[in-house]
Amino acid sequence: MKTSGGNWFRQAAILAACSLALGAGAARAERIKDLASIQGVRNNQLIGYGIVVGLDATGDQTTQTPFTTQAIANMLAQMGVTLSSDQAAKLQLKNVAAVMVTTQLPPFAKAGQTVDVTVSSMGNAKSLRGGTLLMTPLKGADGQVYAIAQGNILVGGAGASAGGAKVTVNHLSAGRIPAGASVEREVPTPVGNGPFIHYELSTADFGTVQKMVEAINKATSPGTARAVDGRQIRVRAPEDPDARVAFLGRIENLELTPAVSAAKVVVNPRTGSVVMNQTVTLDSCAVAHGNLSVVVGEQPGDPGQGTATDIQVKQDNGSLMTVRAGANLAEVVKALNALGANPLDLLAILQAMKAAGALRADLEVI
Repeated sequence: MKTSGGNWFRQAAILAACSLALGAGAARAERIKDLASIQGVRNNQLIGYGIVVGLDATGDQTTQTPFTTQAIANMLAQMGVTLSSDQAAKLQLKNVAAVMVTTQLPPFAKAGQTVDVTVSSMGNAKSLRGGTLLMTPLKGADGQVYAIAQGNILVGGAGASAGGAKVTVNHLSAGRIPAGASVEREVPTPVGNGPFIHYELSTADFGTVQKMVEAINKATSPGTARAVDGRQIRVRAPEDPDARVAFLGRIENLELTPAVSAAKVVVNPRTGSVVMNQTVTLDSCAVAHGNLSVVVGEQPGDPGQGTATDIQVKQDNGSLMTVRAGANLAEVVKALNALGANPLDLLAILQAMKAAGALRADLEVI
């Protein structure tokens, strides 16, 4: 009997077959900017602690989150409003929430530019929908303030509760503020030191490094690019800033066909996700897998004795099935689909196949 996992793999098989059919004629060329980045040109993480106001009675329960009332008292003191410690402890604010604000400062960001920020509740607020973030300094790893965030929070969800029932759509305790932070301090981003710059591949691969060196030398002159190792390439570039920018703009748009990546299967036990790349293959093997389920139920007991709990453990009989060898992704998906296993069962099956030597791929659990 096929499970919902069978339908999942059947759809994956169709997509895999289509992708292989489209890509069978010629390998896809990619730009250097999509494969590698310049050493030193990177984002910088910023973080800050702030307060969200204007919530519709969905904020923190201040008796359980004392840091919220402390933050309110400190903010009011800066505004010239002084509260005693007893008054601050007795605050019952339902429309206020303590939050952490995070963002990434992109390279070459200048003072006055804006960046998006993410606002996440750190207390027990039910929802940040409709709230406004008050002015929050965002600091880097060195403790310096690089941006100031403030604005109305956009939450992509909704929720309602009444009479003990509750309905929630998406996640309500986190949201974003588009262009919610203004850059106040610039981070120096040198593009190479001296006559050389270094490109770093996103994934180490000796074959791709060699192809990238050949593409750069062919477009410029022999000896311009040299491989340092399986990830880094040293490129001789003009020292004049204007000429260097033009040179890098030409280099990053060069196209090349990257080497075929190593076979890998990535599984996520928390979500039941299974992702395979195109080089995964299977050897013939036999698989038997039985589903184990635990059912816990409550039944009304005798008057005055509460409820009776009934626990049942069920295990399906797993028959021994032969999995045929697959030489490409479409055949692998077809063979796994024949097992009729759902994605959660497939996690255990793939691990057993890897241990038995039938799965020709690296198995990574995230």
